Amino acid sequence: MGIAIKVENLSKAYQLGQIGTGTISRDLERYWAKLRGKEDPFLKIGEINDRTVKSESDIVWSLKDINFEIEQGDAVGIIGRNGAGKSTLLKILSRVTSPTTGNIKVKGRVASLLEVGTGFHPELSGRENIFLNGAILGMRKAEIKKHFDTIVDFAGVERYIDTPVKRYSSGMYVRLAFAVAAHLESEILVVDEVLAVGDAEFQKKCLGKMNDVSKGEGRTVLFVSHNMNAILKLCSKAVLLDQGSISSQGSTQKVINSYLGEGIINHATKTWEFDCAPGNHIVKLLDVNICNADNIISEMHDIRNEISLNLTYKVLEDKQNLTHAFVFHNESGIRLFDSHDVNSTWKSNSLRNKGIYKATLKIPGNFFSEGKIKVSPAIITSDPFKLHIYEEDILTFMVVDSSNGDGARGEFAGEYQGVLRPLFNWNSNFIKD
Repeated sequence: MGIAIKVENLSKAYQLGQIGTGTISRDLERYWAKLRGKEDPFLKIGEINDRTVKSESDIVWSLKDINFEIEQGDAVGIIGRNGAGKSTLLKILSRVTSPTTGNIKVKGRVASLLEVGTGFHPELSGRENIFLNGAILGMRKAEIKKHFDTIVDFAGVERYIDTPVKRYSSGMYVRLAFAVAAHLESEILVVDEVLAVGDAEFQKKCLGKMNDVSKGEGRTVLFVSHNMNAILKLCSKAVLLDQGSISSQGSTQKVINSYLGEGIINHATKTWEFDCAPGNHIVKLLDVNICNADNIISEMHDIRNEISLNLTYKVLEDKQNLTHAFVFHNESGIRLFDSHDVNSTWKSNSLRNKGIYKATLKIPGNFFSEGKIKVSPAIITSDPFKLHIYEEDILTFMVVDSSNGDGARGEFAGEYQGVLRPLFNWNSNFIKD
């Protein structure tokens, strides 16, 4: 297919604080170094872009020594935490800003949707901005006219098409901007997280259209998002940025595993030494973990597969009525449900003498929807109620759908609402004409 984008030793430095270097002498020193073909002396003191640490230098590297290639027709996800350099990379590829050092080679026209307000003139109407954007991409008026009705229909703003876009809501703005970028015949489509501004229905349309652009039309797509399920469904490859450098690149699943591992290291398992274990004089919690269908501890779980949660504790006194439970929350902190061992809630079944006990909860496949789930183990006496141990949100796991076309979601590329997605049996029959 050929190379659509090639990035070599790409770096971008920004100066913190006031614009400019501060003094004429510093400007002259930098200019003299440039004339002699030397490195900018003030870039030598630049630091990585760690937004959580107070800097000793006023120069930060938003990107540092980035190298990668993207083939024509590839859909590539750019992921990373806030401040990792994702938007800066897209702005350079879109020629909104220039790199400090390094080179980029882009084959074809680039249509970009970077942030609300980029690329549209607020005083012009939606109609005029469609033609303006097409002209910027180097398209003739006849080519733009050919796609005009499709763009307006996709955006769903026909009533306002002759109104200045400064009067659009942010959602309307994004609708029209995405429709223009996706339907005008550019070879490369660059989309930032700005799609989050749109409503759920439009996000589904956008993801479906990007899927068509990449797989159906053979155009190259670069997509920045914090929605890992959208990245999995749309992109065959991904690049992970961390503090301005590439931390991982390759297959989407591998890169997402790496990204999630950075944020939730060892959240699928927790073990304590006895002396510092949670609990009291009656019981101590020793170990909790989450295993996949192959009984391997894992933070990532296919939506269709069984999940096992294991809890190990030590009873320190004889004749204790104890039962165990897990409490589940979603990523927003909303309590989903509790699950306790119904076989050990009655006094006759929950009597525990001294010793080590292990309990396992099995959650069937096709129960959770895609997303992050937080788990809190608990050990209680049920009657009279007494809470001995409750470790809030100490375990975390991610439920994902397959990205290879045989997943539970079928052809649907959007984001399902809700945290549960149980698979029920349906019966549908034709009645009559």
